[in-house]
Amino acid sequence: MCKVNPSVFFVHKNSAAVRRSAAGETHWIPNTDVYVSGNELVIKVELAGMSRDNLELTVEDNRLMISGHRPDVSRACKCKFLVMEINYGYFECVIEIPAGYDLGAAKAAYQNGFLQINLPPAQPRPAHTFLVQVSEES
Repeated sequence: MCKVNPSVFFVHKNSAAVRRSAAGETHWIPNTDVYVSGNELVIKVELAGMSRDNLELTVEDNRLMISGHRPDVSRACKCKFLVMEINYGYFECVIEIPAGYDLGAAKAAYQNGFLQINLPPAQPRPAHTFLVQVSEES
């Protein structure tokens, strides 16, 4: 069993799991696991029923934004729900990546309804030595 250390990363989620935009479109947040395996950080997102074409991953500084759209095409238009637990529409999940992992070398794969992103550890930068010129004050 993996232990979660909440001080290591942060998954941005709204106070409500599902919200409605001004246009009336539903927004939701997928279930996400973040864990360390070996020396890699692994992010696994549950996205059943989606196509890879409907997924977008964006990196900004130390943040990984996963967004997309799960269309609701599997049910009849005029059905009457007794239970509805599957979310459809647009989603977004933002994960702050801790220092020590290389977002530029991220590898992502979508298979069997799960998006998995592996982040290798950042390579230490070699020491860089240079001279700083000193000028005379006038």
